Amino acid sequence: MKKTYLIIFCILITCMAHAQELIFSKAKFQMGDRPEWKSTNFDDSSWGTIKTTATWGEQGCAKANSYGWYRIRFVLPESMLEKSDLKKKIYFYLGKIDDADETFLNGVRIGATGSMPNSPKGYIGKYDVERLYSVSVRHSAVKWGKENVLAIRVYNHDGDGGMYGAASTVTVPGRADGINIQFQESQNKGRSTCRIELTNQVSFTQHGTLDVSILNPETETVLSKQQKKITLRPGKKTWISMAYDSHKNMRIQCKYTDRAGKSSKKCVYLPKYILTPEAPHAPRINSAEVFGVRPGSPVIFRIPASGDRPMRFSVKDLPEGLSVNPDNGVISGSLAKRGVYPVTLVAENDKGRDEKKLSIRVDHKIALTPPMGWNSWNCWGTSVSQEKVMSSAKALVDRGLADYGYSYVNIDDAWEAQQRNADGTIAANEKFPDMKGLGDWLHSNGLRFGIYSSPGKFTCAHYPGSFDHEELDAKTYNEWGIDYLKYDWCSYHGKFVNDGDPSIAAYVRPYLKMQEYLRAQPRDIFYSLCQYGMADVWKWGYAVDANSWRTSLDITDTWQSMYYIGFVLQAELYPYAQPGHWNDPDMLVVGKVGWGPSLHDTRLTPDEQYTHISLWTLLAGNMLVGGDLSQMDDFTFGLLCNSEVNAINQDALGKQAKRDVLDGDIQIWQRPLADGSHAIGIFNVGSKDLRIDLAKYFNQLGIGELHSVRDLWQQKDLSATDTNYFVPIHGVKYIKVKYRPSAVKAE
Repeated sequence: MKKTYLIIFCILITCMAHAQELIFSKAKFQMGDRPEWKSTNFDDSSWGTIKTTATWGEQGCAKANSYGWYRIRFVLPESMLEKSDLKKKIYFYLGKIDDADETFLNGVRIGATGSMPNSPKGYIGKYDVERLYSVSVRHSAVKWGKENVLAIRVYNHDGDGGMYGAASTVTVPGRADGINIQFQESQNKGRSTCRIELTNQVSFTQHGTLDVSILNPETETVLSKQQKKITLRPGKKTWISMAYDSHKNMRIQCKYTDRAGKSSKKCVYLPKYILTPEAPHAPRINSAEVFGVRPGSPVIFRIPASGDRPMRFSVKDLPEGLSVNPDNGVISGSLAKRGVYPVTLVAENDKGRDEKKLSIRVDHKIALTPPMGWNSWNCWGTSVSQEKVMSSAKALVDRGLADYGYSYVNIDDAWEAQQRNADGTIAANEKFPDMKGLGDWLHSNGLRFGIYSSPGKFTCAHYPGSFDHEELDAKTYNEWGIDYLKYDWCSYHGKFVNDGDPSIAAYVRPYLKMQEYLRAQPRDIFYSLCQYGMADVWKWGYAVDANSWRTSLDITDTWQSMYYIGFVLQAELYPYAQPGHWNDPDMLVVGKVGWGPSLHDTRLTPDEQYTHISLWTLLAGNMLVGGDLSQMDDFTFGLLCNSEVNAINQDALGKQAKRDVLDGDIQIWQRPLADGSHAIGIFNVGSKDLRIDLAKYFNQLGIGELHSVRDLWQQKDLSATDTNYFVPIHGVKYIKVKYRPSAVKAE
């Protein structure tokens, strides 16, 4: 792992004042749009109930170009006002809303974000903006000690729609809420220094005390603490700095207490911590054990090897038709004859040497292991450009991700020109001046080139799709050197509806048509279906020779989204994954993401990110990073470049994990591996830290006698007799085990 010095924002779990707080995670809900639904007196008893923390899509009611209303009834206790030492405003926090909203308190409009299609400004979506509205505690709409109605009108243009993220809250802030607390962390050589910064955001001077503690969440012991007396004039800042080990799971608790009004504000932060050990200086080959290519197709394979550079590469028993670049380990050429070609990869530097066997299988099937690489959408959205793609592609090589098997560099939507060429061929827009040159550069570095289109007339971002131009587009992709096509349903939905044919054949038709033209090209093109799991695509994706198929709507960087896609939607899909054909739970939302020109650190906590990567490797999911690799920190590198964790994803057996245990907040997923061992993910999906004894679930897992246990993240052996593990909130214990099966596996 390369050493860098960086500043990163830590994950904030919660920051709340001592004031009383009302919390709402559910509301009455109705699709449609009627003005009387904002009224206090409207009878909503016949409405259904929906979560405010999950999108419509996650709850099975997503609908594009549609309205929906939430109604929350609550009593505002007078004690809430009495406990506040300011008594000025009531704040209504609603989380995020996809896409636009208007919010009413007892029929009075108190806020809006974005705008509706019928407004003077026209539709403006603000799906990624947190909603926080306020009114005076003396506002005529406020009913103290009585029932109030909060009505939220939502418009969804496309995508999941609705409220999502954190639960909605109602608070009356105190003096302490005028203090903004930010947390920054600098990492250097295994040590972290945390700076807790306080800013006075109100118009009066604040006097108080800041108490900061660093705790071990497993033992609940205080490792260090500091206290500081604070006097802050309006707009001024102060801070405390504390140091700790960046390789251990810590929690940082802050409490600011106001001396004048005696109100307080507490914050809990989760700093990033790196479990992955540094790679050895000597070479270590991190390749999968199998590689598939069709007869006559170009071979593009970079030997992934970590270790000090310079490094020399060679291949034993390399068949005629292939050659290896000794400087960068890129194997190229082609093989005309079907068959299995066993070779031995070799990497050497002045610290040592490593060898690993690879089976090159020349047949009709490619993608014998899930793809690993990068996709532009979750960081750049429609602001993608050739320069930004090159930046991440170079980082793939320079930062070392290519040394761990990441090879695809995929451009998502918004690369296309608005009009096709006169001869009907697709053209790139001005942001991509040289597509073939980009492909040539990627191939020379052993990377593969991915692109995006739609079977409809337009893509999701309203650029030209491939409808009625499938053959021309496939030929153009070949000329540019394309190795991967993401084919997104998008505007084809309009044709599908107009045709009035809801059969499976109607879903298959556009994807089968493009695949016929892709297969006619003299190169292998990974075929990725993106139609969000409609019509149980996992049951027929194999029939169109798709290499992967999306099983859900788009992922976002929230626990709710990742949990729903990973733990809920994938649970019954394990029978359909196999070498060459994979379930795709969407991209990895780690690092810097943003879906547009402005990026932010993923909102997943460190433990949620460990869960995210662990689950995706168990699922044999596509490992396509959605963050900007040029801004990758050491924590994200450790997440993505753990050789033992990635080996589970790339296992040659190609079996997807099955959820064997569902016990309250405990889920245990198990994946059989080619060497006879099993990968097991022990997940805590609840809101409290847990101690989980794996032995309790041996019968459900089919374990008779446990022989060995390996911690995959920390790459160390564990006791086979002590299987009691600490698993933090939304965290995972990820292990590889060997065992004697039990005579009967409990269901």
